[in-house]
Amino acid sequence: IATESKVVSKLKSEGRSKWDLTREEFLSECWKWKEEHANNIRKQWATLGLSLDYSKERFTLDEGLNNAVNYVFVDLYNKGLIYRGERIINWDPIALTALSNEEVIYKEEKSHLYYLKYFYENSNDYILVATTRPETIYGDTAVAVNPKDDKYKKVIGQNVIVPLVNRVVQVIGDDAVLTDFGTGALKITPAHAVEDFEIGERHNLEIINSINPDGTLNECTGKYNKMTVSNARKEIVKDLQDLNLIDKIEDYTHSVGYSERTDALVEPYLSKQWFVKMESLAKNLLDVQKTENGIKFIPKRFEKILNHWMNNCKDWCISRQLYWGHRIPVWYKEDQIFVGMKAPEEAGWIQDNDVLDTWFSSALWPFSTLGWPNKTADLERYFPNDLLVTGYDIIFFWVARMAFSSVEQFGKVPFKDCLIHGLIRDKQGRKMSKSLGNGVDPMDMISKYGADSLRFYLSTSTAPGMDLRFDEEKLKSTWNFVNKLWNASRFVLTNVDQRDVDLTNLNTEDKWILNKLNKKKKNTTKYMEKYEFNNVGSLIYNFFWNDFCDSYIEMVKYRLNELSTQST
Repeated sequence: IATESKVVSKLKSEGRSKWDLTREEFLSECWKWKEEHANNIRKQWATLGLSLDYSKERFTLDEGLNNAVNYVFVDLYNKGLIYRGERIINWDPIALTALSNEEVIYKEEKSHLYYLKYFYENSNDYILVATTRPETIYGDTAVAVNPKDDKYKKVIGQNVIVPLVNRVVQVIGDDAVLTDFGTGALKITPAHAVEDFEIGERHNLEIINSINPDGTLNECTGKYNKMTVSNARKEIVKDLQDLNLIDKIEDYTHSVGYSERTDALVEPYLSKQWFVKMESLAKNLLDVQKTENGIKFIPKRFEKILNHWMNNCKDWCISRQLYWGHRIPVWYKEDQIFVGMKAPEEAGWIQDNDVLDTWFSSALWPFSTLGWPNKTADLERYFPNDLLVTGYDIIFFWVARMAFSSVEQFGKVPFKDCLIHGLIRDKQGRKMSKSLGNGVDPMDMISKYGADSLRFYLSTSTAPGMDLRFDEEKLKSTWNFVNKLWNASRFVLTNVDQRDVDLTNLNTEDKWILNKLNKKKKNTTKYMEKYEFNNVGSLIYNFFWNDFCDSYIEMVKYRLNELSTQST
């Protein structure tokens, strides 16, 4: 979604639209964008001096990885773990695609609670229904109350008239209705809310979709057709007030979902999508995590995030209405469906237009990058991996999915240790963003202070799992340390090159510094094995600056002066 939205924006700036291009032409633009940014990333790797095996670079859409993705899709489908169904999903009306629950960012917003009058059929009496979304009223197919709520027991089964719409619907009883929200009576719109959809399924309610994919109201709403949701809400509220169908309006604060990538207001939307059944996959991983063979998290507290997510996850919506991604390996012909690694040989089959959620392919990363599903030497040698290093913000996005995918395919977790780091924030602790203008380009810092300084600063300035507040003054201090290391090294090499070093005849200061060094080595090893690089950094810094430079080198200078005097 991120890449496609960037390419769409780029095309827009050039006066072009995604829909002006064929799928192949648009994908060509995506590949250009990918190569441009991949080259930037490669330059950053090289400049930072990352010690990697660069021959093993992989990209998510490489042919080998695509083969693994198709293999897993077919495998899970044949096991009954992938299905296609009509469900309420999170819908991005700007990117025009489904989103997973994890791709929705919730923000607290001030809104209103509208109390609408639903008159009983052939009566002047009404039931008050509280809602935050009066614009979905054209999709109402019932009013629901809790059967345990004494004030409504007698009205269950009666008919009421949907205000403004004049549709006759029934009052139903369902235990899911919260008695302490609003009046305890809810309007049920199965096409536009997850809870309403589930209530609708239990009571066989009609499903009426009143909103278009682009976030406007559709033709079933009459004069509000093609209005945006926000504009339609204002007009509908005004019309309801004119008809005296609103009892009162209260201020109300609640969480509203926005698309992580486009910042669009997310619309709960009834749509036919592909899903992964999560119940057995989650249980199998949780069972492994209870044993000594589970993933060891550093710090340990982050295992709770994995366990909490796996204990509460819903079926995973994996289809995306995009061009950029792994295309779903499913073909249709009239009322037939074919799921396979390759297209059917007969003519007339049309492949599904959707692509898979990026995390579906990323879930296979620990083994797909090693040549799986083929049996390769790399797979034999490197799987399971020893260590994954990643941020806490993608434990449920990535770590969890790699874990349950590996348990499903291999019966074991994909890595032994999972080292969690925090986010790099600005000096005030704010998340870096373009809107705040507080981002830092690592290449700029390298040009000013060198790659050694930046590497040492980033790797030793915070404890595992903790955020790092980026402070250029502290980086400058690290540069001073690296500079001192450089000067001390030149001093040592200059003097050692002129003399033979006799380790059998050490002076007191030599034994003292070697004793200090051995103690530091033991502690350094202890902290390295615990991944506490901040403590390692402190040990190295203090030993080198205080013990070696300020003490030992100063003591050695007297000896060097004496030797120089003797030689002259």
